[in-house]
Amino acid sequence: MARRTFVKVVAEFSREGGITPLRVEWEDGRSFEIDRVLDVRRAPAAKAGGYGTRYTVRVSGHETYLFEDEGRWFVEARE
Repeated sequence: MARRTFVKVVAEFSREGGITPLRVEWEDGRSFEIDRVLDVRRAPAAKAGGYGTRYTVRVSGHETYLFEDEGRWFVEARE
């Protein structure tokens, strides 16, 4: 089972209210640029539980999910 790992996200906010995540920052200081947002939809975090806006993103050529839930951002991390 995976767990929620909360991360800092640098994002751009449009006039229409859209959010585009640009970079993910881990607690240990590592930072990863988001190459591209591939999809955005309301969806459950199947591995870690919960529900939020799921962003399918490409980071360094790898697709992964980034979730936003009531202003907090998290990823599904392996235990």
